[in-house]
Amino acid sequence: MIADVITRLEAKVSDLTGRVQGAADFADLMRRNQLPQVTPAAHVLSIGMTGGHGESSTGFFTQIFEQVIGVVLTIRSHSATGDRVLDDAETLIMDVIQAIVGWGPNDEIGVFRLARAGLVSMQDGTLVYQLDFSITDQLRVTP
Repeated sequence: MIADVITRLEAKVSDLTGRVQGAADFADLMRRNQLPQVTPAAHVLSIGMTGGHGESSTGFFTQIFEQVIGVVLTIRSHSATGDRVLDDAETLIMDVIQAIVGWGPNDEIGVFRLARAGLVSMQDGTLVYQLDFSITDQLRVTP
């Protein structure tokens, strides 16, 4: 699903074309205590799952669950004072929301919705903002 979200962001958010990576790139940046060289940039990460009520019938078990995907945006200001970073971020954040909310990969039973969003960091004219999207799917287990 991560690859589907990366493809979707690159296709629908022109400012992120060629600038969306997955968890491995994000982990490497964190290990080196660095930010992306070119911004705006996005990293798509699997945040986790929350299980719902399960049902057992003869020969199989089903359970609805929510899968959460995080999109971490890094945006550097293009002004000397860093005061424009908030304006730049607001537009990009809304573009990402519009690209993901209401859409779902073909094999999922639901579509993405915005779960939460918030500021992670803002210093030296660089803003890091995380958006979490959740999607409903169903687990089917047969013996």
